[in-house]
Amino acid sequence: VQLVESGGGLVQAGGSLRLSCAASESTLKYEGMGWFRQAPGKEREGVSCISTNDGSTLYAGSVKGRFTISRDNAKNTLHLQMSSLKPEDTAVYYCATVTYYNGNCYPGDYWGQGTQVTVSS
Repeated sequence: VQLVESGGGLVQAGGSLRLSCAASESTLKYEGMGWFRQAPGKEREGVSCISTNDGSTLYAGSVKGRFTISRDNAKNTLHLQMSSLKPEDTAVYYCATVTYYNGNCYPGDYWGQGTQVTVSS
């Protein structure tokens, strides 16, 4: 599967952005889909995942209550609605297939190319 992110950009603190990830084929064969991010000089971190099986969601503590993950299976699209953005949310955001283990989600084999999100203070 090929994954292509869009929707990144420059936004002021407190603003909102909606990221999208378009898949070249159905992603229902994968355990789930997720968003990850990497800021300059920092390790990649998980942001949010959504299960294919039951639609359950997981969020990193730093984004819980501000970000919402969703998927449109009919359109093979994954979304991340980001609100109340903070400068520390600045990063390249990637979508990826995910697997689950012990209640946590982990990146799978397929990644998008990333989209830059920059939050100014």
